[in-house]
Amino acid sequence: MENSEKSAAPVARALLANTSPSDLEQANCHVNTPEPSTQHDDPRRKPLAFHMSFLTINIMCFLVSIDATILAVAIPVIAHELNGTTLEAFWASISFLLAVCVVQPIYTSVSNVIGRAMPLYSSFLFFIVGSIVFALSRSMGVLITGRVIQGFGAGGLDVLNEVILADITTLKERPKYIGYLSIPMLGGTILGPVLGGVFSQYVTWRWIGWINLPLSVFGLLLAVLFLSLKPINLTFQEKMRRLDWGGMALFTVGCTLFASPVAWAGAMFPWSSYKTLIPLCLGAAILVVFAWYESRPAEPVFPYRIFKHLTASMALLATFFHGIVTYSIVMYTPLFFQAVYLDAPLQSAVICLPLCCISAGFGLFSAIAVEIIRKYRLLIWASWVLTAVGVGILSLLDRSSTLAAKASLQVPLAIGMGSLFALLNLPLQASLSNVDDMGLAAGILVSFRLFGGLIGLAICSTVFNNIFESQINSLGPLPDNLSILSDVREAVGLVPLLKDLNMTTELLDKVIEAYRVSISAVFWTLAGTAGVGFLISLLIKEKSLESEELGKQQLEGKK
Repeated sequence: MENSEKSAAPVARALLANTSPSDLEQANCHVNTPEPSTQHDDPRRKPLAFHMSFLTINIMCFLVSIDATILAVAIPVIAHELNGTTLEAFWASISFLLAVCVVQPIYTSVSNVIGRAMPLYSSFLFFIVGSIVFALSRSMGVLITGRVIQGFGAGGLDVLNEVILADITTLKERPKYIGYLSIPMLGGTILGPVLGGVFSQYVTWRWIGWINLPLSVFGLLLAVLFLSLKPINLTFQEKMRRLDWGGMALFTVGCTLFASPVAWAGAMFPWSSYKTLIPLCLGAAILVVFAWYESRPAEPVFPYRIFKHLTASMALLATFFHGIVTYSIVMYTPLFFQAVYLDAPLQSAVICLPLCCISAGFGLFSAIAVEIIRKYRLLIWASWVLTAVGVGILSLLDRSSTLAAKASLQVPLAIGMGSLFALLNLPLQASLSNVDDMGLAAGILVSFRLFGGLIGLAICSTVFNNIFESQINSLGPLPDNLSILSDVREAVGLVPLLKDLNMTTELLDKVIEAYRVSISAVFWTLAGTAGVGFLISLLIKEKSLESEELGKQQLEGKK
């Protein structure tokens, strides 16, 4: 029955498009004579446009990965040079992530209605303009504006690289390409902190903006020249009518109101403050209204049909928890090495290379494994176990740990976390009955991971602050040069200055131990989170990965 329904799909689409009898006959012929699988499986048969388009996708992924991590180690230098306050430094760091979080689902929805080209070109242009504004900024206000504009562009680049990959590949061949995509994703994560440290210490932090321009322009040119996807055959007026204007407005307002206090809680204002609670509750209420409203539009931002299968819903939920772990680990692991071992930002980034490099390697390896065995369920389970165990054993590190211990204890976490990047997309897309939904589902998955990251950073910040405050209070009265630690929100900002402060060795050891215990509590929290991710993944079912269909926005001339 299911196969007959799939066979009838081209006929139904032909009727809906008011096709001629000859077109209908061609549709039936296409059903009866499917395209040979070797057309998709043999990479040597791929046209040049495909390879150039895939290169474009890799550039997009690389740019976003670098920009998401490059600023963290440089922000103290930037704030000092531009006479920025702690509050302005905070917004310089978080504004990019908030902008990305808000616009990603909108890019996905719009590109599904009007086509991928214009949203993609707009993403590149926003990113280029934001990078220039950032590099030329002479005040923290202008710099924050540049980061927001960059975020508007990066949100589109981040989500559309996954969406377009789903457009130009079949489900059967997609695992290996998802694996390839993990290399620039995690490679950018590796280089981001290193480049941020190099630029801020040895050149100028403004190169954080300038370095984006050559790759961005090159990626945009490749997209214009080679990424020619089949257009949506609707008039401009019809496309505008089909857009979910109400849903996009509700999501933008609700997500902004909800995500902003989640980001600043514990850093700017306490969780109990009305400045946190009022926008948080109002945003949550608007998002509830948004969820109810989404059953009405013709092309909703979050279509209910994507969530109707248990496997698809659990894959998205597991991705949310993967985002919690990943974004928090990327932030707190370098911070651990800086606080406990008094490493410079650049040195801490280098020590984290095993985590990043092995993650990239196993993102590719797990995809190749699926390509060979055509199964993903056991690999997902094993990856969650390794992630939970791996992040937990990081808490075993202390001041006496050797370099070998620092490197080797990152390995289990790297294997598990990197593999999940490639694996969790597969059960979601394998659950979809309509191939045209695969790009949309890929975009929704990226949004779930990022939103999980935002929530994870808020949770970990709260855990860190509570434990650190308790540890510092147990030390009794602090000398003047450490009195700033009475405000726990300044604890992270003080880390680069610890080794230069004038204090006794005994007191320094106690302060460092406070940092170690606090960040270890974060690691244990993330281990528990990974455990929840494992339990959720038990509900994911094994689905066939053998579909060779391409969606309506495939590359032109693919056949």
